[in-house]
Formats: sequence, structure tokens, C-alpha cells
Amino acid sequence: MTEYEAVIGLECHVELSTRTKMFCGCPNEFGGEPNTRTCPICLGHPGTLPVPNRQAIEYTMRIALALDSEIASRSLFHRKNYFYPDMPKNYQISQYDLPIGAGGHLDVEVDGEVRRIGMNRVHLEEDTGKTIHPGTTGRISEAEYALEDFNRAGVPLVEVVSEPDIRTPEEARAYLQELRALLEALGVSDVRMEEGSLRCDANVSLRPAGSPEYGTKVEIKNMNSIRSVERAVRYETERQRQALDAGETLVQETRHWDEGEGVTLSLRSKEYAFDYRYFPEPDLNPIEPDREWIDRLRVDLPELPAARRRRFEERYGLEPAQARLVAGSVEWAGFLEEVVALGADARSAANWMTGDLAAHIRESGDSLEASPLKPQHLADLVRLVAEGTISTAGAKQALADAFASGKGVEQIVEERGLAQISDASALVSILNEVIAENPGPVEQFRGGKEGVLGFLVGQVMKKTGGAANPQEAQRLLRQRLSS
Repeated sequence: MTEYEAVIGLECHVELSTRTKMFCGCPNEFGGEPNTRTCPICLGHPGTLPVPNRQAIEYTMRIALALDSEIASRSLFHRKNYFYPDMPKNYQISQYDLPIGAGGHLDVEVDGEVRRIGMNRVHLEEDTGKTIHPGTTGRISEAEYALEDFNRAGVPLVEVVSEPDIRTPEEARAYLQELRALLEALGVSDVRMEEGSLRCDANVSLRPAGSPEYGTKVEIKNMNSIRSVERAVRYETERQRQALDAGETLVQETRHWDEGEGVTLSLRSKEYAFDYRYFPEPDLNPIEPDREWIDRLRVDLPELPAARRRRFEERYGLEPAQARLVAGSVEWAGFLEEVVALGADARSAANWMTGDLAAHIRESGDSLEASPLKPQHLADLVRLVAEGTISTAGAKQALADAFASGKGVEQIVEERGLAQISDASALVSILNEVIAENPGPVEQFRGGKEGVLGFLVGQVMKKTGGAANPQEAQRLLRQRLSS
């Protein structure tokens, strides 16, 4: 049986967070009543002329610089001609052979190994409208009619195209996670895949391992989450593998990812560049940024995710996996830094963030920013645990309450009686009860079985509702049982 190697490239479409659309003054905002954020320019009425959005061009250059791409001294807009209901002009203003950025790379880490994924291009275009197919599944084949919403038509859209350097579904996931974090750090997009501001298509082919030739490429669309991309790529590589083993001939096509069924379905034959009859946009001048503009944008680049992870590891002593989780988003990284600025130990704060706090965020469906929990809550929690005022179990309860209500941690501790019992005189009677009720484990400990001491401490914690200081309870038990 032939051993195959997957060849994967990702095309990511990034809606930019500009105030207005790419070539007109219509507001660039998500949602709204259909067809209320349009004008004669973005609808392509005769006699209208596009005016390029300078901020969108700057944002595209920022993305290219962050990916170490070469900024073109001269780039052009082209008309990409095709007919589809979501295209009000029947062509899309895009870029073809002279994009704003070319080359570059993005480093990703998978299973402790760093892989460098080459970049092909970073180009700027306008988005299309949104087609809605009424029905149970939203598929065109099951709808009796289609509705068009042109609010999105004309929104500035950057296409970031990787080289086919990705080899596994796990690498595809890691690449998209790293690119999303980079775009968020740059502040050019809100990168919300659920709202379509970050979309990803995957090009997948297989070839015999070691072969320099590419196999037949299949493009996958309709993947609306990072998890979907990984699943779709995994399914498609296996589908192609089975087809090749069976002697079937693969065709170049576009396939639709069905999230519910977990399969790709044939959508249409794949178009080639010449199908779009590209030609230079006659109504727009070339983009010719001078060196001063490019250098200013390069200097103004913020700290990028990879550098932030290294800093968190070196300055705060976080483990690489922990740094990857906390430093992976601007929101979480900023939260940790605020907690540390309030005097909390960074590693302890990161432990709470990646553990209990992350679980509360997942369960609630809210973002950290939208939750009532603020950096002061976590700083107080870390301090009270370090001081021995509350136990870890009590801290978990306090965190849950603070996340739900926004109340101060010290107020919660007082109201719920979560303060840890550390006073020896207050613990004596409870220890006596535990010793009297557990003669067997007591004799085992006195016989040399150290491990049963943990059981006895657990009984103390149970009797006090988790309020006893476990270290003090252990010390006192050992003292009494050894005397």
C-alpha cells in the first residue's frame, strides 16, 4: 500500500475593522437590517467611482509586515469577473498578480516542534454580500428561493494565503490559531469566526511520500471554526487516501464541509484564474507606498503572540503550554498583566485562569471581558490563598460566586464563612472526633503507614466543610498521633 503525504494550504479571509467600507462611506458594522448599509457605490450603480480606504491599506500592510512579507513598491487592484447573486457589480475589486504583500512566513508549534509555514501572498479586496437559503439546513439544494443581504458587500477583506507547507490536520489547526492570535494582536480585525470576520478555505491534496509533484487539489469551504478546519482537513485527507488506494481518479473541485455529518460533499468543479478574466481596475490608481510609510508601520507594530509567550515564560516563569493559553489572546494576556500589577503571583494567577476561570467562561458562553470578574477579584483570591486565609476549596467557591455576581472576594468569604480554620485550639475538638471515629487508620499510621494520614486530613476537611487549613490539620494530626 502506498504511503501518502498530505499537502495542505490555507486561504484565510479577514474582514478588517475599519469604520467604513473599502471603497465608499457606508458603515462597516456587523448585522443590522438587511440592505440598510448600502449606497450606489457598493451596489455598483452606473456612473459611481470607488475611493480606496487608506486605513484598510495600512491594516493590510501591517498584516504583511507582521508575517515578514515583502511590501510591494507598486501593487494594483484588479477586477475579478464572475456572476453570482451576492455580487452586486458582477465583479469583485481584488488583487491578482501584484498584491500588497508577498512571501513571508508564520512559525507554529505542534507537539513541541516548531514548523515554519511559508506565506504566498497578502492581498486586499472587497467582500461580497450574504446569500441566505431559507430552509432547515441552509443548503442551496434544499431551499426554494434565496435572499440577498448586501450590507457586507464592499467591506474591506484581506486574503492571507499560505504556501502548501502544512502536512497534518493538527498543523492546520495550529496555523489558524497562531494567525488568529496575530491578527487580534495587530488590532486589525475582531477575528470572530462565528460572525464571518475570519473565514478559512483549505486546499488539500495527497502525493506519494517523498514525491516532489503535487496531487489533485481539492478546495474545502464552509468551515466556521478552528475545530471545523481540523476536522474537515482530517476527513478530506482520509477520503482522498481511500480513493487513491482504490484506484479512483480524483478531480479538482470545491467541496462543502457538512459540520453535522462530519463529511465533505462535492459542490462544483474548481475554477482556474483564467475563468475570472482578471484585468486592472480602470477606476483606481496603483498603490505605491513610500519607504517612510512602510518603516513607520513597521516600528508601530505591537508585541506579537510569539514574543509575548516568550516574555511570559521568561518574566513570569510560566510553562510553555500555560504561556500559550494565557498569551494567546490580547484579552487574556492583558487580564493576567493587570492581576500581576495588583501584586499577585503570576504563576498562581495563570493557574487559576487556565483552570477554574476558563471552565466558568466555557460554561457561561461569555467572554472574559463580558464577565463580572475583574483583575482585582483574581488578585484578591491569589493573595488570600497565599496568606492561608482561605483554602483552595474555599477559593474555588469564592471564584465561582465572584464570576456569577461580581461581588468582592473578601465580601464573599465573609458572607459564606469560607475563611480557613488555622487556629489550633479551634481544630482540636474536630481532630479528636476524627481520631475517635477512625481507629483502624489511626493504628495503621502508628504502625508506619504514612499514606493514611492523607485520609485522616480528608476527614477533617469533610467535617469542616473544607474550611480547615489542611497543612495545619496535618501537622496537628501528626503531632497527636506520634505522641
